[in-house]
Amino acid sequence: MRDVAGPLVSLLVFLVGRATGVEPTSGYCIGNQCFALVQNPGDFAAAQKQCRDLQGHLMTVRSSVSHDVLLILLENSTGRFWIGLQLTTGCPDAAAGLRGFQWVTKDSQSDFFDWAPSFDSSCSSHRCVSVSRESNFKWVQEPCGEEAVGFLCEFGFTEPCKGLTVAEGESVTYMTLMGFGGENLLSLPPGSIATRMPSELKYVCFSQQWLQAPWSCEIGEGGCEYKCAVDPRQVPSCYCPPGQSVNPANKVTCEVGVEDPCLALGCQHVCYASGDSHACTCDHGYKLAADGRSCADFNDCTDQRQCPGDNFVCVNTEGGFACVCRDGYATATGGLCVDENECVSAPCEHECANTAGSYTCSCYDGYEVDPAAPDRCKLHCGKEECPAECDPNDAYQCYCPEGYVSEQRGDHTFCIDFDECEYLYCAQHCENTFGGYVCSCSPGYTLVGEYSCVKSEEEEATSPASVPTSTPHVPHPDPTKRPSGVPAGGLVGIIVCTALSIVLLVCLAHHILNRRARGKMETSGALKAEEDEAHGLRLTSDIY
Repeated sequence: MRDVAGPLVSLLVFLVGRATGVEPTSGYCIGNQCFALVQNPGDFAAAQKQCRDLQGHLMTVRSSVSHDVLLILLENSTGRFWIGLQLTTGCPDAAAGLRGFQWVTKDSQSDFFDWAPSFDSSCSSHRCVSVSRESNFKWVQEPCGEEAVGFLCEFGFTEPCKGLTVAEGESVTYMTLMGFGGENLLSLPPGSIATRMPSELKYVCFSQQWLQAPWSCEIGEGGCEYKCAVDPRQVPSCYCPPGQSVNPANKVTCEVGVEDPCLALGCQHVCYASGDSHACTCDHGYKLAADGRSCADFNDCTDQRQCPGDNFVCVNTEGGFACVCRDGYATATGGLCVDENECVSAPCEHECANTAGSYTCSCYDGYEVDPAAPDRCKLHCGKEECPAECDPNDAYQCYCPEGYVSEQRGDHTFCIDFDECEYLYCAQHCENTFGGYVCSCSPGYTLVGEYSCVKSEEEEATSPASVPTSTPHVPHPDPTKRPSGVPAGGLVGIIVCTALSIVLLVCLAHHILNRRARGKMETSGALKAEEDEAHGLRLTSDIY
């Protein structure tokens, strides 16, 4: 047993990802294939998923042999059952054997055809296929979204076992890893369990041979009725609950013991015979503590053989381990870990390229990957000016990259790089770049927080800290909002001109007011003279 314990662990790969919620009603195995009937209502897509969860696919009926198996599975069932035949694209082709349909294995070849006479060749016909006893097991087109009573699954495998030889008065019952069994299976896939009655001897199928229990504890608890453990000699063995002992004939079942020498030891897990006495050991996945009775969890993943398949990783669990796929990989039919195409879920804003176990994002022309979010893209120019990104439905709604301002030229808008260094964002030295700027410090200072300069502890010019330090620009708050439309020198000129204009306006107003005052005085003097002259004339008139 010890020689095959390591390779036997490879059977665990077959179990990775197997769903336990759906169990076949019946099944049949022949050659390197098994077929199962599952009575679980659902549409075509749900049937496909549940078959994959069982490590298989919907049944393909490509030969008269597989058709005979279909008849065996459905002979006592009523209702419609999905098979793996579907029209994925286009219209039916009435002249072709499969009528344009395709098996779920992506295979369009078939040596057997059994279409119902009512086949609909129109482009609006139903695209999935079911079979039933009521329709004489013919292939009937059905709407893929409708619910059938169940489906037929197909499984492929290698290195099968033939049935055990049965002596007179004996019988053998088989149970496959797919969840179905019986007494008349002609071919058994690896991992199948055989139970011989009435002795209750158990066997597991491995590499075309039957190994008697107890076998490796990772596979079906080693075939033990209660629990399996590995003794200090690394030999799997079965043990029973207190008050019972292992049947010495089959080494797996438990029976009531007359005397139990293990009761006084108080073993947390297992008590086993060690010569003329007994000692404690632990379940698989645990190790014996210093007190000789308690058991502590053991990291099974230290054994490199635990998960031998490509792209598997071992995850330690309480009392055991689990083989799971690496990040970026998913479980496929046959228990293998295959690369998962993450791009199907559109994780990138622009373009996605699938890689082994991962993916990479890229951007359209005029954009670059956003360092803060690798799955996002942001506008990028990389030179002094570029055409703006404008809304096709609104030519005046345009956007520029960070560090650029928009400029209208006729019917077009351009993005112009502006010099952030004019606005004194840096404490000491500033170098303008396309779309940003870089701050640096004088010798003897160190750049802190991308903008500030602090005095270095060592001010020697030869010190590494005295070399001007720079950092790629992280935009200052609101870098695309330019504070002013003119440079600082132009702003001073505007202020001076404005002040002179105000002075001139004041002088002009003063001059106008003075002229009005003089005019009023002259007008008043003239009126006074006229009045005096008129008064003189009146006096002369009175005298004469």
